[in-house]
Amino acid sequence: MALQMNIREAKAKLSELIRRAEAGEVATIACNGRPVVTLTPALLPERARRRLGFWDHLDIDLPENLFLEPDPDIEAWLKEWENEPIVPRE
Repeated sequence: MALQMNIREAKAKLSELIRRAEAGEVATIACNGRPVVTLTPALLPERARRRLGFWDHLDIDLPENLFLEPDPDIEAWLKEWENEPIVPRE
């Protein structure tokens, strides 16, 4: 849950806010109960960073060139419209 505190309290607890931001927590600083600033970590902690091979646990065999090769279905659809005019016929 995001932490919210007023400016006076944030000034008094700045080092604590920084420590918590380093741990990945988000803090909102408010003025008269209205949020004005969000303090977020500059770098995500190691545990929150993305891992490579995120989908490995699903045991799906995906080809290496899945998103590098053109989709044959889309190419066939485009081929059908290759000689069609761009503007609608009158």
